[in-house]
Amino acid sequence: MRYMIIVKASLDSEAGVMPEEQLIAEMAKFHEELAAAGVLLDASGLQASSKGWRIQYSGSKRMLVDGTFTETKELIAGYTLIQVASKAEALEWSKRFPNPAGEGRDCEIEVRQLFELDDFEPSEAVCLASITIADFATIMMAG
Repeated sequence: MRYMIIVKASLDSEAGVMPEEQLIAEMAKFHEELAAAGVLLDASGLQASSKGWRIQYSGSKRMLVDGTFTETKELIAGYTLIQVASKAEALEWSKRFPNPAGEGRDCEIEVRQLFELDDFEPSEAVCLASITIADFATIMMAG
């Protein structure tokens, strides 16, 4: 089971304020523990929304909207992606996640389970989605 631990953006993260050295050290230690346990898939902080954009869909049209985005509570500042055996294990790891705002400050993280191909009803599209790039390369070379 894969889970994403989502760090919500703050006014500081949107202003480009870098985390304090102590928080960086705490995050590094936590991610080292995840890696040592074999559950860490990926983790990263995100640049401020001023360096990003959105694509809005309206029918068949697509419209580019450049950042900055004003609703900070709807933005994310970073994530950690883990693969664990159960929801309970994901919960235990997420409880140990360092406070992204710094110890003693108010903050929240959000944890969401990712879909797996097994979550979908069997279909041609799901079958095609399950073919990895390596499988595709093997098929193409044999072709």
